[in-house]
Amino acid sequence: MSARFPWERFSEERLLQIRLKDLGVTIEGTWLDGCVAQLHEELDARGIVLKPHVWLSDEWFSPGGVPGFAVPFYLAHPRLRRLERNQVLDVEGASRAECMRIMRHETGHAIQHAYQLQRRRKWQELFGKSSTKYPEYYRPNPSSKRYVQHLRLWYAQSHPDEDFAETFAVWLRPRSDWRSRYGGWPALRKLRYVESLMSEICDQKPLVATRRVIDPLQKMTHTLAQHYESRREKYTVKFPNTYDADLKRLFSSEPRHRRQETAARFLRRNRSEIRRLVAKWTGEFQYTLDLVLGDMIGRCTELRLRAVGPERQLVMDFSVLLTVKTMHFLYSQGRRDWIAL
Repeated sequence: MSARFPWERFSEERLLQIRLKDLGVTIEGTWLDGCVAQLHEELDARGIVLKPHVWLSDEWFSPGGVPGFAVPFYLAHPRLRRLERNQVLDVEGASRAECMRIMRHETGHAIQHAYQLQRRRKWQELFGKSSTKYPEYYRPNPSSKRYVQHLRLWYAQSHPDEDFAETFAVWLRPRSDWRSRYGGWPALRKLRYVESLMSEICDQKPLVATRRVIDPLQKMTHTLAQHYESRREKYTVKFPNTYDADLKRLFSSEPRHRRQETAARFLRRNRSEIRRLVAKWTGEFQYTLDLVLGDMIGRCTELRLRAVGPERQLVMDFSVLLTVKTMHFLYSQGRRDWIAL
């Protein structure tokens, strides 16, 4: 039986030369169809008549003035999901649970656009001015109780629009028990406002009802190779090369340990586990962590460090070190994460 798409059996090198518009994938007939149907069911359960239109593009986003949102193309086919993982080590929205989390967030944006909620005085009082320029960097405060916690990297703290979308997503999720979860938090006031606001507008005709789509996949002429080159530039973070002292404390440069495994080889062997652990703890993209790991491995080679001690303990200790360096970067400089805009 022939493949549905000729590129399904292409090598990765050949697949990367395909233009996005020539992939031919759609939402219809895929597992994404089920996610959209579930989203509609959740909106129906809340009595919300607006159903955002959804299309494929190169990333997650809901354009200003459009009551709909885009889903990244790679979610529409298993071969493209494998390519995404090979290229950037993460597949954002690959599980049904994660896909639904992002869809609820994007629906918050779509409803804001449809009803122009940012013009309301109470909305501005609680979330801020939507006209605020998106920051190139932001400094999240993980201990803050003024914001809900939904997507990773405390995304509600990045901008008033994201604060609303995150609050809406928490409110919409079935069985989220947000009243108990956020009891005593200032964020509870925002959740109660969203509930009141949705009760008010749920059956109203949207002020903006366009079905316009922005940057649809079928009009994208750049190749997959060009797409991933651009993605990697956005993920790349340059950490200051200041971890030598920490590496020397963790590993050994003493001559008596010269027969031990090199620290560089040790880290390469455990690279995947370390990256996975730290990504889980910090919410940081594995691609970014892998870049930092590569720098650290290079320094271990130059410093001629050796891995001495129980392997499991060394893995955990190094993972803690990488976590600290990652969080230090987020606090000292911060950056806008490439997720669900």
